[in-house]
Amino acid sequence: MAIFLPIAVVLATLSPGLSASVEITSVERAGTAYSSRPYSSVLTVSNGEKFGKWKWPEMCPDTFYAVGFSLRVQPHQYSSDDTSLNGIRLICAKAEDRRYLHTIESHIGYYGDWSSPQYCPTGTLVSFQLRVEPHRGIFDDDTAVNNIKFRCSSDPVLEGNGNEWGEYGTWSQECRNGGICGIETKMDEYKSWLLDHTSLNDVRFHCCSQSQK
Repeated sequence: MAIFLPIAVVLATLSPGLSASVEITSVERAGTAYSSRPYSSVLTVSNGEKFGKWKWPEMCPDTFYAVGFSLRVQPHQYSSDDTSLNGIRLICAKAEDRRYLHTIESHIGYYGDWSSPQYCPTGTLVSFQLRVEPHRGIFDDDTAVNNIKFRCSSDPVLEGNGNEWGEYGTWSQECRNGGICGIETKMDEYKSWLLDHTSLNDVRFHCCSQSQK
């Protein structure tokens, strides 16, 4: 479903890193419509957690690449169960034309609000780093993935607004001659209010090269 926004909405007033001259025309949820798009490689990290199952991939439309992202984060619940990072939404654009955007998410959790998007000033997202709290044992509250950083092809590093539990691991490999074009999440599904839930446990991103149509 397309979400059409006023032509005169200036992205810079909403999103750090975009030129004040860039205007958004529409944002469309891509979902699984482009899941058959070919890709050149998959980016992974070694510090993801063990709970949950891998879900479906979602891909940017052909010739589109991820240029920004937003996070769904549950704030600290104190005496209740913390799930922390519940979702990652990638924002896809075609080259440097950011008037027409698509979003992809794979599976997301139920808790928290979506943050304001962050964008690369120019270029695409090409690598990532996860902040993960290791498994604490059956009597403690686990949160698994708490935050994420992305590196842009133009070199800036963008960090999400996640929680501070855990540590960042090593950076993934980088996409070459293109950028991130797909996402696949590992999610711990909600089971019962009596059980500990961790929501997002791991993520992997697909790379597409500019030569792939």
